[in-house]
Amino acid sequence: MRRTDPQGHGPVRFGPPLPEDGLPVLPELSAVLAAAASRGDHEPVGGGPALREAACGYWDRRGLHCAPDRAAAGPGAPSLLLALTAALGGDVLVPRPCAAWWAPYARLLGRPAFHVPTPPESGGVPDPYALLETVRRVRAEGGDPRLLVLSVADDPTATVSPPELLHETLEAAQGEGLHLVSDETWRDTLHDPHDTVLLSPAEMLPDRVTVVTDLAGSLLPPGWPAAVARFPAGEDGDGLHARVLDVLTALDARVAAPVAAATGYVLAEPEPVTARVAATVRLHARLAAAAHSAVVAAGALSRPPHAGRHLYVDLTPLRPALTAHGVGDAQELEDFLSARLGMPAPGGHRFGDDLEAPRVRLSTGALLPASDPQRAECLTSPAPLELPHVRGALTRLESVFDELRDEAQRWEPPR
Repeated sequence: MRRTDPQGHGPVRFGPPLPEDGLPVLPELSAVLAAAASRGDHEPVGGGPALREAACGYWDRRGLHCAPDRAAAGPGAPSLLLALTAALGGDVLVPRPCAAWWAPYARLLGRPAFHVPTPPESGGVPDPYALLETVRRVRAEGGDPRLLVLSVADDPTATVSPPELLHETLEAAQGEGLHLVSDETWRDTLHDPHDTVLLSPAEMLPDRVTVVTDLAGSLLPPGWPAAVARFPAGEDGDGLHARVLDVLTALDARVAAPVAAATGYVLAEPEPVTARVAATVRLHARLAAAAHSAVVAAGALSRPPHAGRHLYVDLTPLRPALTAHGVGDAQELEDFLSARLGMPAPGGHRFGDDLEAPRVRLSTGALLPASDPQRAECLTSPAPLELPHVRGALTRLESVFDELRDEAQRWEPPR
C-alpha cells in the first residue's frame, strides 16, 4: 500500500456514521420525548422492565421469542457490541466489508479483528469455506477466535444474504464453537419484503446467537441513541448476559429517561410509527434504485440494493479516469467523489475493504433536500424523484459518473 490513513482521515474519529434517513422527526415521537423531557434521570443499566418488555414485544412480532431477563438496552449499538466483545474474550471475526463501527471495538480492547471474505452475491455474512480457513489459520498462528459478527441485512453493501448461505455459514461457525452477534439494525428496511427472504441467525442457531439492533436504523433519529440486545436462552446465555451488564455498568452506559420513553414508544410500533417506517422505506428504495441505475449505467459495479439507505459501488472499470485525476486508492477516491458529488462518499477502507480497491458507500439520505418542509414533501409525494431538489441531486450523481465513464473510455489503451 502506498499509504495509510493520513492526518485528518483516521478510521475511528473520522469514520462514517450510519446512513441517516434525512427526514424530519415523526411528530408523535417528538411529543413523547417532550412529555418526558422534565425527567432528568436515566434507565438502570441494561434498561428498566418496561423498556425490556417493549423490546421483547418487538422481537416476538418477528418470530424471536424473548423474555425480559434475556434483553438489555444501551445508548446505541456500539456500547452493546463493546460489552459483548469484552465479555466473550478472544479474537473477533467480521465479514469483508463490514459496518465501519464493528472492528474498532475489538481493537480498543486489544483484540485482533480478522476479516473474512464474503461471497459474490451478498455481503454481511462470510463465505463458509473462507470462515473455516480463517479460523484454522488464526488458531495455527496462536490466536483464539471466539466471536463472529455478521449482518443479514447489511451495511455497507445493502444486500440481504440468502437463507442457504446463512445456514452453511452458521453450521461452520457452530462447528468451530464461535458465538455470533447478529447486527439486525437494518432488518426493518427491506425494499421489497415479498421479494426478499430475511431470516435471523437466532432462528437457526438459537443457543449461540445474540441479536443487536440499533434503533437509529429504522425507528429513532440518529441523535437519540438507543439499542437493544437479545441474548440466547440457557446457562451460557445467562452468564453472557450477566457479564455484559457488568461491562455496561463499568462504562455507565445507560439510556437517558426521555430517550427511553421514545424508545419504548417506537418499539411498541403504534400506527404512526409503522406508517412512517413504511413510507421511509419506500422513499429510500426509490432513491437507491435510481442511484444504482445511474452508477451501473456509467460502467461501475454495484450489487442491487435490497435494504437500508445506501449502496456500495466498485469503480474498478473506471480506474483509467480515476488515475488521470490522481486517484489511486480508496481514501483518495473518498476525497475526490465527496467533493465532486457534494455528499459523503466514504471509501471501502472504512469498512475493512482493501485500501487499493476503488470502492465507496453512497447514502441515499444525502440525495434529499436540506429543509424539513422539502423533506416532508419527499415523504408524501407520489413521485419524489421528480421533485426539483431530488432530481437535481440525482442528475449531479449521473453526470459525475457519466463523466468518469467518458474519461475512462478515452484513456483506455487501444486493443
